Amino acid sequence: MAEQSNSTNQVILDTDAEEAQQLSGINDWVSDNLDGNVTNITRLERWRPQWKVEYTANGKSGVVLARGARPGGGGEHSIRMEMRVMEVLEANGIKVPHIYGWMDSPKAFVMEWIDCEDRAPGMVHTAMENPDVMTDDRWQAMLTYMSHLADMHKLPVGAFTDIEGLPNPQSAHEIALSATERMYGFGTLQGNIDPPLEFIQSWLRRNVPEHRTKASFIAGDAGQFMSDGSEILALLDFEIASIGDTHWDLACFRGRHPLENMGDIPALYRRYGEITGEAVDLPVVCYHTVAFLQLAGIAAKSFGDPKSHGGNWIEGILEYSSITRRAMEAIAELKGMTLDYDLHLPEPATKYWEDYGLNKLLVDIDRLPTSTSFEPWERELLGAIPKFLLNYSRYRDWFEAEAVADINQLTGESSNNLEDAETAVMRVIAQGDESHDEALVRIMHKRILRLSMIIAGTDPDDVNPLFYKLDRILD
Repeated sequence: MAEQSNSTNQVILDTDAEEAQQLSGINDWVSDNLDGNVTNITRLERWRPQWKVEYTANGKSGVVLARGARPGGGGEHSIRMEMRVMEVLEANGIKVPHIYGWMDSPKAFVMEWIDCEDRAPGMVHTAMENPDVMTDDRWQAMLTYMSHLADMHKLPVGAFTDIEGLPNPQSAHEIALSATERMYGFGTLQGNIDPPLEFIQSWLRRNVPEHRTKASFIAGDAGQFMSDGSEILALLDFEIASIGDTHWDLACFRGRHPLENMGDIPALYRRYGEITGEAVDLPVVCYHTVAFLQLAGIAAKSFGDPKSHGGNWIEGILEYSSITRRAMEAIAELKGMTLDYDLHLPEPATKYWEDYGLNKLLVDIDRLPTSTSFEPWERELLGAIPKFLLNYSRYRDWFEAEAVADINQLTGESSNNLEDAETAVMRVIAQGDESHDEALVRIMHKRILRLSMIIAGTDPDDVNPLFYKLDRILD
């Protein structure tokens, strides 16, 4: 036991040392690059490490944001690309926060801090606690944003060619698939491609909108901006910016809504069409909704990498279950399918040792001391992991038996465990036979919906953000 205690203490010391090094690096950077003295540093609750840095220089107060790399993501390469994209956007008159430069310790780039009203972070666990609402001012800002989006889409692709990491797609297939193929490859390397994600990728490859042959700069995660009342202050979040189809960006509104409330999405599309002079191709938006959600779903699974320091494991599970189910809903809309939501949890089957141990873990996590290197919100996120595992242990047998039965009905095989059933359904998916698509959509949709039910501990409802359905646009 003494050995374990020493190991725990070493982890705490290492974490404190890491934080001290990061804070020291931020202080040094502000001194060297802004001739300032740091007065306060606040680490923000987001997907990735970010610090609000307050300082004084020449008798004046200033604030900057240091934006670090997402745990389990592309690391330094990813954030350097985002920084370069924002520099090009600023140089071309797009309203983005000014970039002050690169920081080596911690690995981050530093940009202007934008003071504005709070913006929903678009995370499931925060939406479950405080559902986002659309105010009149924010709606007017959303409508104005469509002009900014159209301006970005008009920028010459050549302005971005020197940025390492951005693709140079030529054919319709490359334009449609470059971002998803890259993310699929990343997910494969991490071992995160399960049957639902494998089916989505197969479907995307077989349903490329062949008539979409124009490549444009796209924000990648469009719809994110800071506002003051109805005024747009700055566009932000270009971590997955790319060269592709402008309708990918339009699909982002559906992917983010309503966890981050985007308002009347068809009205936004009509405004974009008025500004550009071209009507939005709604079936293509549906296709790219699937593509955007595929990318986001694989990224969400990467949040659970146990080797990554920090991150948001539980949000990854929440996002994966919500995102992947909604991708199936987008395919169903295109195929004119009606999906089954009339599912019900059975009585929970308590597993003595899991129940005993995980409840003990919950109690002790709640007792952990917090500090600037282990914030109260981080302790809360840590405690959410055994809560999920406790629920999963109670419903795991039901979840796996239902999944196996669904797959056996499709494959005609008699698998008696989930591993064998998944191997069998992966063979079906690999055939790329369109005649199986409807059955696969139904099977995968029910599978992910059941996972959401386990997480929530309830049958599907219209109130819990975890069960929000994808808004239709083809009716």
